[in-house]
Amino acid sequence: MKKNTLLFIALATQLFTFAQTHQEKVQETVSKSEIEGHIYFLADDLLQGRKTGTAENKIAASYLANTLRGYGVKPNPQTGTYYQPVPMEEVSPTTPFQLSINGEEQKRKVVLEARRMSLKTKAIFLGYGMEEDYAGQNVREKIVIVKGGNKKANDARSAFSLRSEKRELALKAGAAGIIELIEADDETWSFIDRNFNATKVQLAETDSKEVKGKNNLAYVWIQDAFGGLAKTYEKEAPQVQIKLGGKSSKAINSQNVVGIVEGTDPLLKNEYVVFTAHYDHVGTGKANAKGDKIYNGARDNAVGVTTVLSMAENLAKYPTKRSAIFLLLTAEEEGLLGSQFFVENPIVPLQQIVYCINSDNGGYNDTSIATVVGLERTTASRMFKDAASAFNLIAKGDPAPEQGLFDRSDNVNFARKGIPAPTYSLGFTAFDAEILKYYHQPADEAESLDFDYLHQFFSAYVLSGRMITDSESTPFWTKGDKYEAEGKKLYNK
Repeated sequence: MKKNTLLFIALATQLFTFAQTHQEKVQETVSKSEIEGHIYFLADDLLQGRKTGTAENKIAASYLANTLRGYGVKPNPQTGTYYQPVPMEEVSPTTPFQLSINGEEQKRKVVLEARRMSLKTKAIFLGYGMEEDYAGQNVREKIVIVKGGNKKANDARSAFSLRSEKRELALKAGAAGIIELIEADDETWSFIDRNFNATKVQLAETDSKEVKGKNNLAYVWIQDAFGGLAKTYEKEAPQVQIKLGGKSSKAINSQNVVGIVEGTDPLLKNEYVVFTAHYDHVGTGKANAKGDKIYNGARDNAVGVTTVLSMAENLAKYPTKRSAIFLLLTAEEEGLLGSQFFVENPIVPLQQIVYCINSDNGGYNDTSIATVVGLERTTASRMFKDAASAFNLIAKGDPAPEQGLFDRSDNVNFARKGIPAPTYSLGFTAFDAEILKYYHQPADEAESLDFDYLHQFFSAYVLSGRMITDSESTPFWTKGDKYEAEGKKLYNK
């Protein structure tokens, strides 16, 4: 009798679990108190802003790895641990660095990529330096001069978001270097100068083709405040004399944190959805009026990291048809380096990664919405909207497309490979004072967060992830998206 009773209870439990809806499974695992616990730890002063390469960054990584372990998530199959080592180096400003154009020494200049060279040559002007500009041009071992950004947006922010694409195009064409003309006022240029003419972190030279190629190209920005230089050089390409020295560097050890939950469907488990968020922040810096110099990064990106942890806990308990990779990235603040390394060194074949949901945040100013940057750019948009609605939120797309947000977070490294990759963010409608009050500021503390809103937001995020990983159809780019062609190439569509 006792045996039959136990069997009945076991069957009833199994049937209840099967009958539970995705929403019920989300409600069972996502709790406000657990969200608070993770965020308060990651944004604690103890971690000193989680800057890449610091001991505190490593403490954060260990916390995340052991949280995944506690949930029963499987480790990285390549290492047997919850880490993917990411070799980096800290590079000092290039010396010497001399640049003259038409005999005039350029004072307002920065080096993005260094290549040891001493060269005097006639440059080639190539418009914005995009793919169509290289058509029919022989630029092998030449210096190309390009305008900043592209036809849609030529400000410094757009130029920054396009720098990797322009570098890759120039490398492919065999150019020796790029000089990019940046339309920026003096205040903006001062910010650029402080950041680029300072010690920076980059991926170390390895056998990776992507990383190794970086040091075969000189990439320089010069200020062109009102676009006058571009107009002059467009009429007649100038003489350029450039002298670049080598670099001084030291190795930095950091790591991505990785875990896997295997799917339940015999076929679909070979498809992976990757959930990403960067766990690094900017460390310490200038003190605010209260004397606080620790940039804790609660919004950016302890919130994003905790969404991925919530997703991992849920799928570890209630797996779906597809497999899931939980990828907590290092060095986003240093230039999206952790995600760049991962897509060049994936733990499963890239063509098996069918979707990426990135989670990154600067802040929020509307607690009625979840902002999905790239919402309408993939065929999963309806699932994001339905999941948000289930928890009384509205999923909205990019509120500021002119800012190029899609191409400014870790998702873009997946997108460039062809993997559909929107970014799930806290609700914001504009870059207003409320956002700027916290973005990369000491004020970005856990105590300033609305955890009732976060509970809704996290629930909607996890439900979105469940719906996408359990869907019978595989989501893809919407027709005409600029990354659609890469997606078709990757997946042989």
